[in-house]
Amino acid sequence: MKTIKRFKWWIISGISTLLLLAFFFAPLPYYIETPGGAYDVRSVISVNDKEDKEKGSYNFVAVKVGRATPAQVVYAWLTPFTEVSSAQETTGGISDADYMRINQFYMETSQNGAVQEALKLAGKKSSLKYKGVYVLNVNKNSSFKGVLNIADTVTGVNGKTFSSSKELIKSVSSLKVGSQVTVQYISEGQKKSAKGKIIKLSNGKNGIGIGLVDHTKVVSDDKIKFSVDGVGGPSAGLMFTLDIYDQLVKDDLRKGRVIAGTGSIGENGAVGDIGGVSMKVASADKIHADIFFVPNNPVDKAVLKENPKALNNYEEAKKAAKQLGTKMKIVPVKNVKEAVQYLKKTKN
Repeated sequence: MKTIKRFKWWIISGISTLLLLAFFFAPLPYYIETPGGAYDVRSVISVNDKEDKEKGSYNFVAVKVGRATPAQVVYAWLTPFTEVSSAQETTGGISDADYMRINQFYMETSQNGAVQEALKLAGKKSSLKYKGVYVLNVNKNSSFKGVLNIADTVTGVNGKTFSSSKELIKSVSSLKVGSQVTVQYISEGQKKSAKGKIIKLSNGKNGIGIGLVDHTKVVSDDKIKFSVDGVGGPSAGLMFTLDIYDQLVKDDLRKGRVIAGTGSIGENGAVGDIGGVSMKVASADKIHADIFFVPNNPVDKAVLKENPKALNNYEEAKKAAKQLGTKMKIVPVKNVKEAVQYLKKTKN
């Protein structure tokens, strides 16, 4: 009898251990988002190889995203500024690998936009160098499915290079359906080539079946370098722009202040909306930021139709700041020029 009881306890103990391990480590089909920290822009950007020694700092803020475990879901329920969302809501249904690639694409384009806008604001000359086309998606019926990945750069077709995506599309669409093509591309820094066939696209034209956008690089006499390994997404664009501009014009806009903020950079310096605002406000508050810049654009009508109480980025930030009880100033902006003017006119 003692042997049987001992055996039962071993089984119970083993099952309990497995359940405990599953509670803490088993991945669920959900993602958990938490404040990811605030980082001094000077740690990832250099301008003309000069060290920026002025007091204060510009800081970009991040959200940490990872697969949720049962323990993390419970933690999220009990902790403010922590969110749990489905895989569909977080990644749009794409794989984790593609999600990382698309965020890398967004980071690269935000760098490019920040450099271009900062140079423009500083009255500096610049031009755009065409490097190929970014792959944004690959059609299911494309023969390049599983070969080309999101954020790869197509540099040529059949050995021919182009000066714009329009030229590439025109050239490929002139080829017959079923004809073989060789695509030259860059993936994770490596030059590669792959063979496939021309297909009929949903718009009635011929092509290789990829969604694309121009991959360009800003060229100027000023040397602006980035080192942002492991960081993705477009939301650091505004802070990148402010830091680069400040250094280009040799004007101390910081005035010793710790400045944080979020927002993508679009055409003509427009500051675009981002996600995870409340978590980014929490990250900025942890470094005792004096100022937090945030996009202040109207909520999309389609979103308001589904949720009439939906808040825009600025309203979300104000709500988070109130909940935190922070003294940090929440400053709404629609364009990078508004942020520059605010910094010029204020001292604290």
